[in-house]
Amino acid sequence: MKKTIRIQLSLMMFLEFFIWGGWFVTMGIYLPNSLEASGSDIAFAYSSQSWGAIIAPFIIGLIADRYFNAERILGILHLIGAFLMYQMANAEEVAIFIPYVFAYMLAYMPTLALVNSVSFNQMKDPSKEFPLIRVFGTIGWIVAGLIFISIIFKWDSPESIANGALKNTFLMTAVASSILGLFSFTLPKTPPRVLKGEKVSLAAILGLDALKLLKDRNYLIFFIASVLICIPLAFYYQHAGQYLGEIGASISLSNSEIGPAGMMTIGQISEALFLLLLPFFFKKYGFKKTILFGMVAWTIRYFLFAYGDSGELSFMLIIGIALHGICYDFFFVSGQIYTDTKAGERYKSAAQGLITLATYGVGMLIGFWIAGVITDLYLVSENVHDWTNIWRFPALFAVGVMILFAVFFKNEKIAYKS
Repeated sequence: MKKTIRIQLSLMMFLEFFIWGGWFVTMGIYLPNSLEASGSDIAFAYSSQSWGAIIAPFIIGLIADRYFNAERILGILHLIGAFLMYQMANAEEVAIFIPYVFAYMLAYMPTLALVNSVSFNQMKDPSKEFPLIRVFGTIGWIVAGLIFISIIFKWDSPESIANGALKNTFLMTAVASSILGLFSFTLPKTPPRVLKGEKVSLAAILGLDALKLLKDRNYLIFFIASVLICIPLAFYYQHAGQYLGEIGASISLSNSEIGPAGMMTIGQISEALFLLLLPFFFKKYGFKKTILFGMVAWTIRYFLFAYGDSGELSFMLIIGIALHGICYDFFFVSGQIYTDTKAGERYKSAAQGLITLATYGVGMLIGFWIAGVITDLYLVSENVHDWTNIWRFPALFAVGVMILFAVFFKNEKIAYKS
């Protein structure tokens, strides 16, 4: 790969995840404090991610794969996203905000697949080249939350939150989305993968061709566990930022205070680290134990959140956030490897599409709704919640999923190609 193309793809990934990290975490703080949103309102807003994940295959399968270059659709979607993000920043009521965030995620979620398509199209050996490009996405998320929001502008400080300064995160994201939208038209050409006139079934677009994998008892158990584990995961995405903001959590660093957005980037740093360690665990302990490590980490994280909100125990919050790397990598990345191995060459893409639809689509959609209901149930007073009881639910739920997987999944050897 040419150096100029490598730089282009790296910048594309940086901006793609800078955009997501620039508003997604802090939205859970912004909505109740600036728009007086309830837990159910926040759940509706976050569930837009799931609807985007469900609808994204139609956009990619029916449009990007058949008629237009991927980089052009990427540019158009991000320019649309910039406009919608600007409208979100200026929404003065939650009833106005939510339709815009739904429309935005319908535009944004397909871009996650498009940036991968643009990248893979330029690579001769994706297994070696892609991680070096994709890591810039993690860096982009960290820079947005830690450097810009927490350190430079301090938009997530208690004073700024009270003054509605988090509105600026949407404006920052709108600018970044505009930049990526225009930059996308300079990216290497990525023509449609499906030839004109070639028939593509709805089942293939949605990954339903891979349903035959569910005849395998082990894969069926993994599939069910994957959907169920997204319920506690939804609590983290939807309410962790709100929780940290509500209790006034921060980290002192030299002369700066790192607020909730910056603290949450610890999870992305952890994610990058454990992604590098995953091959070691996978080879040494096998697939089943690696998955169980992830589930144990999920349980520990939520119990740390439940009891770590006092000043003396605040270190527990940092540990809970840092466990995100194990929670995410050991389950989802291992699951992608397992799915790839079980699917075989013919159904690789369909199988990955199916598991993504089931987890980020169906699983997290259910999870966001349950998280909203539970959070409203334990509302003590305006913007004050009984977080101990709220975090107990995903902790105990993760225990149940762990037991289900441990009992019914029979260990099997999976070849891991590093």
